[in-house]
Amino acid sequence: MCPSSKSHIFLLILSIYSSTSSSSSSLDLTKFIYKGCANQKFQDPSGISSQNLKSLYQTLITQSSSTNFFNTTTGNNQLTTSVTGLYQCRGDLPNSDCNTCVKKIPETIQKVCGGDTIAARVQLDGCYLRYEVVGFPPASPTDLLFKQCGSGRASGSGFDDRIESALGQIVNGVASGKGYYAGEFESVYVLGQCEGDLGSADCVNCVRSAVENARSACGSSISGQIYLQECYVSYTYYPNGVPGSGTGGGGGIQTGETQTGGGDGHRNTQKTVALIIGGLAGLFLAIAFLLVLKSAFKKKKEKHSYYGGY
Repeated sequence: MCPSSKSHIFLLILSIYSSTSSSSSSLDLTKFIYKGCANQKFQDPSGISSQNLKSLYQTLITQSSSTNFFNTTTGNNQLTTSVTGLYQCRGDLPNSDCNTCVKKIPETIQKVCGGDTIAARVQLDGCYLRYEVVGFPPASPTDLLFKQCGSGRASGSGFDDRIESALGQIVNGVASGKGYYAGEFESVYVLGQCEGDLGSADCVNCVRSAVENARSACGSSISGQIYLQECYVSYTYYPNGVPGSGTGGGGGIQTGETQTGGGDGHRNTQKTVALIIGGLAGLFLAIAFLLVLKSAFKKKKEKHSYYGGY
């Protein structure tokens, strides 16, 4: 095999791996969802609070490489200069994606809240992080922080019942799924998650409250996202079936705009595509390696034949 042919093969492999990475990043884990920023800034002239916040960020980022949830406090718990905080990644994310998501948040907080605010929270598509100084007034687990209902609407018999049943699946799912559930019900993709240290009964109560908010706030919207202090739920209706599920559409239900808002159901399809591309890349790499070995063996054989002529 000529050198140029080898180069072309390796360039092809690099191109395939690049497209695999692009497919993974297309999940858009760092897409900004919402923010919550306190109006007050750190009051200590010594700058200890700012240093504690930096240390908190570093600890949370480091931990995100090995676990999807972590909370801690930096500084002396008895002092108002101490900062407590946590992060949580979506329950289906591998540690590498969790780390990518969490690393993005400190700079996002700096951008949307400004520096040295005494409490802040930022939600990205794949994770959230929140912190506050010790002594900051706590929020109720079921406080509504953010809601988003898709602009698309549905009409026809059975739609409301379908959404009702799908949302009910989340409540049952988090109870048996250790605080995280993702699934589908008759062309509706649903997802729910509780904060990592929330007990099972409190998690169910929180999700139930989020589901009630979704019912009242989003009505006949074909998608909705509800974020409470310690849990969130989302749903998306797909008229032609949840992508990648092989299910059919919802007969008799007419939709308006096709824009669905959250689009959580696409994640499974995108992951499947990324895995297929990755598998093809591995196959091409193996073929290229065998061709290179064959070429090297052929040259070695020719060299021995040449010296054998003397």
